[in-house]
Amino acid sequence: MVDRLANSEANTRRINIVENCFGAAGQPLTIPGRVLIGEGVLTKLCRKKPKARQFFLFNDILVYGNIVIQKKKYNKQHIIPLENVTIDSIKDEGDLRNGWLIKTPTKSFAVYAATATEKSEWMNHINKCVTDLLSKSGKTPSNEHAAVWVPDSEATVCMRCQKAKFTPVNRRHHCRKCGFVVCGPCSEKRFLLPSQSSKPVRICDFCYDLLSTGDMATCQPARSDSYSRSLKSPLNDVSDDDDDDDSSD
Repeated sequence: MVDRLANSEANTRRINIVENCFGAAGQPLTIPGRVLIGEGVLTKLCRKKPKARQFFLFNDILVYGNIVIQKKKYNKQHIIPLENVTIDSIKDEGDLRNGWLIKTPTKSFAVYAATATEKSEWMNHINKCVTDLLSKSGKTPSNEHAAVWVPDSEATVCMRCQKAKFTPVNRRHHCRKCGFVVCGPCSEKRFLLPSQSSKPVRICDFCYDLLSTGDMATCQPARSDSYSRSLKSPLNDVSDDDDDDDSSD
């Protein structure tokens, strides 16, 4: 079905509409063989609070952006190559329901659908696209993924030293290796993680020690299957700010 739609006028028209919604700031999305599979609004768990984001699933990429005007205008376009994606279901817990992790070597995050059916459809379609891509390319699934950042609301004190309390002066930072929320003194060091950046990035002392000794396997990402308190903040249906998890901190 995807091959049949690849060069159809209807598919080209749909992709052009998505391009126009992102405007001149967005990257061109029309290339030969690309098919728009589906679209919808998902709740993305960002650093500060969960936010509504518009997602577009193509047969080779996943695109999302901030909602400025629903179905008319989006900004802050993000493009994720599907061949680098793996997904894991997140069990329902409290207000957090119908979620899954989208994991890539450069960035990983949690999203939530409005219903269990919608979650199932998204996950099935993403898995099908990834499987088809890898089958055609002969590549193997990626086994390296960036840590899912623990939301700021999950930590009132540093998750490493367990002593430093966070205040407007004592700011929260995130380790790029484990995703923990840590204080400044516990994350003064930087380390080159090539899959995430061409420059050394902030990591906590614990991960730095492990990485420096080559014991990378022990440096596990933060717990990512439970964010029991993270959705207590209200959602912003219209937002033009940056994704909080893209912060340099």
